[in-house]
Amino acid sequence: MKHVFAFIFVLVAAQAMAQGIKMPAPSPGQTIKQDFSLSAIEVNYSRPVIKGRTIFGDIVPFGKLWRAGANNPTKVTFGEDVKVAGKELKAGAYQLMIIPSAKSWEIIFNKGTNGVFNYHPEEDVLKVSVPTTALSSSVESFTIQFGQVIANKCEIQILWEKTSVSIPVETEIDAKIAASIDKAMSVDTKPYFESASYYFETGRDLKKALEWATKAADANPSAYWVMHLKAKIQAKMGDKVGAKATALKSIELAKAGKNEDYVSLNQKLIDGL
Repeated sequence: MKHVFAFIFVLVAAQAMAQGIKMPAPSPGQTIKQDFSLSAIEVNYSRPVIKGRTIFGDIVPFGKLWRAGANNPTKVTFGEDVKVAGKELKAGAYQLMIIPSAKSWEIIFNKGTNGVFNYHPEEDVLKVSVPTTALSSSVESFTIQFGQVIANKCEIQILWEKTSVSIPVETEIDAKIAASIDKAMSVDTKPYFESASYYFETGRDLKKALEWATKAADANPSAYWVMHLKAKIQAKMGDKVGAKATALKSIELAKAGKNEDYVSLNQKLIDGL
């Protein structure tokens, strides 16, 4: 009976749209975009809701192809080459499809555009299996989101009912950024601060990072954020005396610039030495 009511609602909504009457979509669309690595990942999908139904194993049968949402095919666009669950996937737009089971989901990236009702297996580009995780509380609206986002790794997380999965995504950027830094250092206006930040955050050559942070501070003596970066690099290198002195200087500059956030950050750094 619940299936009948859902069908009737969709039918009424379709008829209303045809007559020019605006009504809310039963499974509203959503577009999410996450800046990632040197580009972005974008997901376009529809969000069905539970409405008291049993979803996995019933509305969404186990062992059968599912469109990961409702209405139009779910589309995932990668701005650069990535690895999904350790397997390579070229930049581009793909249909996201799923074959769910109780303990794991098979995730399919397909180069077609017509959805599960006109599915061609030969258009599959990548298949990976990811485990399911049981949630303590139910998620009413089907949800796709991004989590654990860092410079070169993130997760595409899918949640509905009391089930979630996380699809790991990563990309290789070190070689690209190192090459761009080398190129940038050959011009007159050198990105000392940005380069020092990257070397510090990725644990690369700290001696070079300190050299660049020092040059960035010399070029902009009132920049408390640069001084804070230099203090962090010194602390990571084990130079507690130098780190404290630099952090105190950053506090002085931050107070002059009326930025209490950096005063606090520097004080925490000093307290942790």
